[in-house]
Amino acid sequence: MRVILDTDMAMGVAGSEIDDGFALALIASDDTFALELVTTVNGNIDVETGTYLTGELLRRLGIENVPYVRGAGAPLAEPDRAKSSTDHIRAAFGHHEPSPGYAAAEIARRVVEAPGEITIIAIGPLTNIAAAINLDPRVATHVKEVVIMGGVFTHSTNRLSMPGEFNFWVDALAARAVVRSGAPIRLIGLDVTERVRLTRDHAAQMAASGRSFGAFAGEATVAWIDANAKRHPRDLEALGSCAMHDPLAVAAISRPDLLTWRDARVDVVADVSTGRGISVADFLVSEDSPAPNACIAVDVDVDSFMAYFVEQIRSL
Repeated sequence: MRVILDTDMAMGVAGSEIDDGFALALIASDDTFALELVTTVNGNIDVETGTYLTGELLRRLGIENVPYVRGAGAPLAEPDRAKSSTDHIRAAFGHHEPSPGYAAAEIARRVVEAPGEITIIAIGPLTNIAAAINLDPRVATHVKEVVIMGGVFTHSTNRLSMPGEFNFWVDALAARAVVRSGAPIRLIGLDVTERVRLTRDHAAQMAASGRSFGAFAGEATVAWIDANAKRHPRDLEALGSCAMHDPLAVAAISRPDLLTWRDARVDVVADVSTGRGISVADFLVSEDSPAPNACIAVDVDVDSFMAYFVEQIRSL
């Protein structure tokens, strides 16, 4: 399957998430995928750092031939929210040179030139995807599918500081634009991603694989669990595990049978109020329900996913 991965790659740098890197690794490990392009976006980390780290991870995975293109450095309508890179990251990884161009333009070009053939896996804020649709509305009709890690649909984040799921909260306007675009969309939200968790035992299995990436992945996992344990000392799950949000979005393509799906009509609160980024899902239970515009994951076979995920990463 031909795929484009759109990501706010962090790889654990500066105390950031590691699951974007695991999502890329899962794509690299599974013959289901033909990875054609990686695009970067502001989110977990600034886009410059994320672009450097994408180049580094492609090298570690032995897929340097895959082009990667820098994308949006800030939300669509909020250039003042751009994050800045740091000199030490530039010094460590700045030797990686992305492909020329702009992510939104490259996404639009590739999708429109191959109608119905390319799936976009979006595991960061949706700025690049919304911009690509704005550049050429045919992106919404020509893309095979947009698979999104984003939103939360059956409960709330219960956080006033971030009422929506992170990716939707960072660029709520882009999230709303994409779900309203008419593109075929599958959504994998926090409802299910928080249930698939990588433990210290999983990290040990990966580290013992004898493979170069497995060892790196095991070390990164332990470091991220330790960081989360310090940040959230009252969260018992965080003391011994971390959620694999983004890899589950990848598995939604390679192993869709691991998830339970429901059609829904989805919209996103896009203003800057206390509801920023909240996703609202109508599960079409009323007589006058609106037409669906997305398919939402509502359950996951946790054990089967974790077995698949760990085995694939150990093979790298």
